[in-house]
Amino acid sequence: MEGTRLEEPVLPLPLPLEDADYHDEGQPNLAKVELGKLLFFDKLLSGNKNIACATCHHPLTGTTDSLSLSVGEGGRSLGMSRVESDIIHERVPRNSPALFNLGAKEFKTFFHDGRVLENPYAEPGDFISPAGSDLPEGFDNALAVQAMFPVTSPTEMAGQYDGGTDVSENDIASRAAAGDLPGIWSLLTERLQGVDEYVVIFKSVYPDEVKEASDITFVHAANAIAAFEASQWLADQSPFDQYLQGSEDALNASQLRGMKLFYGKAECADCHSGQLLTDQSFHAIGMPQLGPGKGDGVDGYEDFGRERVTGESRDRYKFRTPALRNVALTGPWGHAGSYRRLKDVVMHHLQPESSLKQYDRRQAILPSVPAADVTDWACMEDDQAVQAIADRVEIMPLELNANEINDLVSFLQALTDASSLNVLSQIPLSVPSGLPVGD
Repeated sequence: MEGTRLEEPVLPLPLPLEDADYHDEGQPNLAKVELGKLLFFDKLLSGNKNIACATCHHPLTGTTDSLSLSVGEGGRSLGMSRVESDIIHERVPRNSPALFNLGAKEFKTFFHDGRVLENPYAEPGDFISPAGSDLPEGFDNALAVQAMFPVTSPTEMAGQYDGGTDVSENDIASRAAAGDLPGIWSLLTERLQGVDEYVVIFKSVYPDEVKEASDITFVHAANAIAAFEASQWLADQSPFDQYLQGSEDALNASQLRGMKLFYGKAECADCHSGQLLTDQSFHAIGMPQLGPGKGDGVDGYEDFGRERVTGESRDRYKFRTPALRNVALTGPWGHAGSYRRLKDVVMHHLQPESSLKQYDRRQAILPSVPAADVTDWACMEDDQAVQAIADRVEIMPLELNANEINDLVSFLQALTDASSLNVLSQIPLSVPSGLPVGD
């Protein structure tokens, strides 16, 4: 037998994931899932009809895009090749998060800063979001609410507006520049209502709500996209999951030692806890700040993270604890994609302050973009900004030897569900708009 149980870790292991842990028992309505797949891959939902959700969350790149910071509007192709365009205005300020297991009921908060969440102080079905009172009703869950917002971002999907010249790339970009979220959703809904094939499908998926084209809403679209994401990217049959289910030989000796470190000496499970290996909270761990930032700090190149949502200075530089299933597939890691190697991000957690201050920019994946290169390292070249990030680090330095680090990485690799590597069936051959699926 390759694996054998070691003495129990300091913290208890989680219970194995089961169907009951997911919305709709992990099997949403198949027709809704199929509609969501078409919408997820359809560039019709972007202002210039050139970007789909899948552009930055593609199955071929682990539901991310393999870049430190995404290239949305202005880019062409996928991943590393996407920078080959002379009309890119800027990089997306944060790393594209992975989509695995987002259909789990435990997920009630979304985005790196948690700006979309299920309202914990209200009845189920009430959500907090950047739209405030403009957010419509009728969402299946918080994952569906999240799907409403990438289409509203000028850098991600909406398109650019030049305030100096009052020139906009499209009507949706103009609405985005004005902060008119309902206007964006209305224009996108009109596009869907104008495609006969979509009208037929929406009627089939929502027979009680959609009798004619004018009954389609963007909430219907968001619910379908969420159903697709929730069902398509389940990852709960990794070697670690098999071990939790009772298969004692699912983990090899190195992975078992790494698991013991994870739940013991390395203190990983203090934050990466529970069935999904996340405490669903926010922490400041001193991750290097790359790219244009979110307009925070003296020069605007910083990203204050959770503070941008709560308004509380104590939340500055805190970002959401990511879940870890399939973590080995989803690099580069960090809210700004600072680390291209899983081992390096592990080592950062062990020595966060020194790792931040000695950061090697070769660890990022930021192919040159002429319009963006000037801001890529603006924050990291500002000693005061770097020190400000370091001052907020809330995890203590920890010494592990080289063998222990390798074992810990081995355990993280054991969180990979092999079924997540079978991706071709997830990509439709065509979409109702007639726009190309491939980039």
